[in-house]
Amino acid sequence: MDIEKRNRILSIVLGIVIVVLGYWLYHSIIDPYEEVIEREQMTEKVRHRMGLVRDALVQYEQDKDTFPPTDGGLDTLVSYLKTDSLMVANGDSLFAPLEPNKSYKPDSLIYSPRPPHKKFEYTLNDTLRPEIYLLEDPDTEDRIGSLENTTELNAASWE
Repeated sequence: MDIEKRNRILSIVLGIVIVVLGYWLYHSIIDPYEEVIEREQMTEKVRHRMGLVRDALVQYEQDKDTFPPTDGGLDTLVSYLKTDSLMVANGDSLFAPLEPNKSYKPDSLIYSPRPPHKKFEYTLNDTLRPEIYLLEDPDTEDRIGSLENTTELNAASWE
């Protein structure tokens, strides 16, 4: 084997190594960044959905002069959204999902869009006046309201 042939083979092998290492470097930088973007988008979707539940709770409270009870409260809210004529008529515009091409479904409103789609946790404190509630995402520290401070009624932890 002469020197010129050896240099050509060595150049081809090194070129392939450079391309493979460049590809690996590109993905080692881009993949974690894409995961961060996906996580932020999911957090935005969850917070939007929690905001929709807050809006529904406010509508319920304005109509019934009380919030739903702790036991079965979110299920009571869903049945209110399905049976109240104003909520049925205006539900699409009042509770529009953040995701494109998704339609409003009262049954899915009380579940987190983050897999495994756990139900939001709702607790009512009816011993205070005005009544206050706490709505929490079971997968994160995000919450709306408080069980102790009436000044935090309808206030989200991220706002």
